[in-house]
Amino acid sequence: MPTPTIQSGLFIGLMSGTSLDGVDGVIAAFPGTPGQHPVATLASAYVPFSASLRAELMALQTAGQDEIEREALVANTLSSHYAACVERLLADAGLRSDQIRAIGVHGQTIRHRPELGFTRQANNPALLAELTGIDVIADFRSRDIAAGGQGAPLVPAFHQAVFADPAQTRVVVNIGGIANISVLYDHETLGHATPGQSRDVIGFDTGPGNVLMDLWIKRHHGKDYDENGLWAASGQPAPALLDAMRKEDYFAAAPPKSTGRDLFHEAWLARHLGGLPQLAAADVQATLALLTATTIADAIAQHAPAAQTVYVCGGGAYNPYLMQQLAQALQKRHLAATVQSTEALGIAPNHVEAVAFAWLALRFDQRQPGNLPLVTGARDLRILGALYPA
Repeated sequence: MPTPTIQSGLFIGLMSGTSLDGVDGVIAAFPGTPGQHPVATLASAYVPFSASLRAELMALQTAGQDEIEREALVANTLSSHYAACVERLLADAGLRSDQIRAIGVHGQTIRHRPELGFTRQANNPALLAELTGIDVIADFRSRDIAAGGQGAPLVPAFHQAVFADPAQTRVVVNIGGIANISVLYDHETLGHATPGQSRDVIGFDTGPGNVLMDLWIKRHHGKDYDENGLWAASGQPAPALLDAMRKEDYFAAAPPKSTGRDLFHEAWLARHLGGLPQLAAADVQATLALLTATTIADAIAQHAPAAQTVYVCGGGAYNPYLMQQLAQALQKRHLAATVQSTEALGIAPNHVEAVAFAWLALRFDQRQPGNLPLVTGARDLRILGALYPA
């Protein structure tokens, strides 16, 4: 899938992910000029979720009383947060709303069941368009699922467009609540002789990223996340627990595949802990970090053993202990790839997904496909999203 070749205006990307911490937003331009970076980020902003909003979003992950009404009310609250993020972005960039071509907004995933033919992101894009006066493009996953795909992950198409290098195989790892990888093969590996040709990409969710670590530290210390991985670093991984968790069928399943809190949740962890002698809480945290690192490394070893560099984005890129565990896990599998953050490629780790949804909005605006069938399993390329005009 080629990168855009014209200056197409400015797009806002908004992303709130599985970690349920808040909204990341960017204003992005896609110059498409040879020799320039394919993305220019003009502004970024972050709007945190309140404790009550996080609690309600967490509760909506499972069936409950009045959940249809509760989801509708949460969607309205989310839209107010999205609008606040847009307001900050415009103020920081010194721009007016009429200078933005469109907003690409993911919404907040509360169910992801592609095997049943649906995915559900809490969102009210019509209200967001009303609040901002800007066209809104949303619901990016549904069309891919309608075409027989997983609807996820969608970021590999963006990774290919902005991070691929014809001279080397790269792996981009996004470690949010759930972790996913994009394998961007070099031309020689694929037998391509002509630079600029479309490259095949493998991408899928590897399993938990921060989601289990976050819920564990929340239970024991009341914190939303393990800052710098310090609590995990104070413990010792428990081999028996790690082995038990790695037997989960999802890890051995072949891609295309995607997952979320529908599988990796508190009850899943409790089930594995229940069959073992009691462990120190810090040791469990250390084991959960190692689970994330080893399942990512296993995926890279299987699908990209010759990768030269692994670039990490998402919140996990800011966890030195997790990054260290990932590097060590790659070394144990005799892989030579170095581990860096996407900062080295020109986009801060916490901005990559927001920029990706700005790019998906651009693709919709140009009526160009936004999915990769080899990644999602869809029958063919599809234009993703639905437009809510201002």
